[in-house]
This record gives sequence, C-alpha cells and structure tokens, in this order.
Amino acid sequence: GMFVLGLPYAILHGGYLGLFLIIFAAVVCCYTGKILIACLYEENEDGEIVRVRDSYVDIANACCAPRFPTLGGRIVNVAQIIELVMTCILYVVVSGNLMYNSFPNLPVSQKSWSIIATAVLLPCAFLKNLKAVSKFSLLCTLAHFVINILVIAYCLSRARDWAWDKVKFYIDVKKFPISIGIIVFSYTSQIFLPSLEGNMQNPKEFHCMMNWTHIAACILKGLFALVAYLTWADDTKEVITDNLPSTIRAVVNIFLVAKALLSYPLPFFAAVEVLERSLFQDGNRAFFPNCYGGDGRLKSWGLTLRCALVVFTLLMAIYVPHFALLMGLTGSLTGAGLCFLLPSLFHLKLLWRKLLWHHVFFDVAIFVIGGICSVSGFIHSLEGLIEAFR
Repeated sequence: GMFVLGLPYAILHGGYLGLFLIIFAAVVCCYTGKILIACLYEENEDGEIVRVRDSYVDIANACCAPRFPTLGGRIVNVAQIIELVMTCILYVVVSGNLMYNSFPNLPVSQKSWSIIATAVLLPCAFLKNLKAVSKFSLLCTLAHFVINILVIAYCLSRARDWAWDKVKFYIDVKKFPISIGIIVFSYTSQIFLPSLEGNMQNPKEFHCMMNWTHIAACILKGLFALVAYLTWADDTKEVITDNLPSTIRAVVNIFLVAKALLSYPLPFFAAVEVLERSLFQDGNRAFFPNCYGGDGRLKSWGLTLRCALVVFTLLMAIYVPHFALLMGLTGSLTGAGLCFLLPSLFHLKLLWRKLLWHHVFFDVAIFVIGGICSVSGFIHSLEGLIEAFR
C-alpha cells in the first residue's frame, strides 16, 4: 500500500538488518493473523470446531470475562480508532508533502496543500456503506500499480550506479527503532482479518491465503525498499518519491496524491463505524443517543461529528507534518499492539490447554520481542518528533 514509500527510509537506518526485519515482520504477522483467527473458534460438545466469535472485539471481551466483560473490547476499540485515524492523518500529510514538492515554484505552502486535500475529502462524511468505498479502492489499486512501475523503472535505469557498499550491517541505534515502527505499520491488517475470514467462500483456505499474501508482500516490499535505497543511498528521503527528478516526480506525485485521496475513505469509514458502534449504537451501554433516525438516515449532528473527524485529521496533519515519524509512532504504538502483543496474549489465554510447547514458546517470544520493539520505537519516534519541532 501507500506506506511502502517509507520502507527505503527504514533501510537507510537499518541496512541489511532492515531487510531482515521486513522478512521477520511478514513471518510474525502471518503467524499472529492465524492465531487470532484460531481464537474465533472453540470445540462444541460433539468435538467439532465451530466459530463462536465474530470480531477482534469479541475475542478481547472473551479474554477479560467474567470480571471485566467489556474491558478488552474497549481497549481494542481505542487501539483500532487510533490506528485508523492516524492512517487518515498520514494520507493528508503525504498529500500535502507530495503536492508541495511537486510544485515548489507555486506560492502555496505544504499546509495550504493539506487544506486543499481535506476540502476534497469532506464528502467522505456522507459515506453510507462499503459499496462506494470499494469503488475508490479499485481506482486506488490502479494508481498504485502505475506508481510502482514508474519508480522501479527509474531505479533500474540507474542500476549501474547502485551503491551496494552503502548497505551495511551497521544500524543507527537512535533511529532504527523508528524503522521498526515503519515496517510493522506496513503489515498491519489484523483488525480486518476476522471479517475477511468470515466472508470467505471456503474459510479452510485462510491459512493458505495468509501464507501466499505475506510471501508476496515480503518479496515485493523487500525488493522495492532495497532497489530504491541502492539508487539514492544516504540521500534517501522519508517519502522515496521526493528523490525522483522533478519531471518524473511531478507525474508520480500526482498519481500518489490521487492514491492517497482514494485510500482515505476506507480507514475513515472503518473509524466512523467503530466510533458509532461503540459510542452511539451499543444498546443500553451507549454513551450517547443513536446518531441515526428511525428511518435509518444519519442525523444532522451525526453528520457534523463526521465532518469534525475529517477536520481533526487536517489539524493533526498541519501541526505534525512528518510522514516517517508519524508512521513509526503509529506502528510502534498500535501496530505492534494489534499485530504482535494482543494476538499472542489472547491465544495463550483462550487456548492455553490445547497449545503445544512450541506454540507457547512462539507466543511468549513474540509478546516479549513485540513489547520491546513497541516501547523503544514509540520512545524514539516521540523523541524524533520533539527534535523536528525544535
């Protein structure tokens, strides 16, 4: 997706270890995705494996029952909202950044470009279902296909000048944890997996699907990151397209802006659904009155709140316009939690009696390593943001 553009920057600070981390993250995310889905199932009285839960929230609530039956779900909801909203913010940040670098001679600042991008995104507040979102996603995929071809073609045209000697085992201790967050964030998909598995024609093929998709993602991301870094070496920027010559950069960046704007509706709609379900529609436990009328139409104040969420993403993008640091912060905070920590913890809690020793070892190891990476990445990303502001 869009955040592959930050992976060469991760190689800049991690070298071969960064490439290894791209592979390692793919393996771990594939494994935690499988164990997360395993938590949806239990044996019935006849010894058959049946699906008894439908979502990440249901798994979390089951782990906290009976003492705190809703605590786990609320924690997962907060993490999901943070990740989805931060994703939306990143799309606005990258749109402003790309337009500013594409047309540096125009008297328009990066903040102004971000405002223009947000004005285009305001109609997202009127989205009612995933049908409209899916059309945007199709166009988004086509735009990304064009972008990858253009960037890779340019890098291959400079293959004779590739700086192989710049790729080392040395890592920047201060900035490498940020790279960890960037790489983890590029793989985050766990929040969508329960719904995906539930809608498959043959759920038994879920493991096969996870294997092949993560193998493909790992190869493509690794090659893209390495080829781009070899082309620009120490001059690699946070968003790799900023390294392209001005003529090519303008074309690629326009496609990227289109992709960012077309990508925005999906995380925005998902964030709105989580917020509405947890705060406005959760039966007697809802904090606020239902934002939908009896005819199913969105009330005016509900629409106002959606518009406010779009404006909030703009304000965050204006005041924290640092793509790689924001991506690293989000990946370290919620990405590691939702992809590494919680699936391992839930797997141990719900299926402890049925796990083999090596499953227990993997779960504990992933939890410990994920926790260390999450804390270190969060601290260094935060320090990086503070330094950027100074």
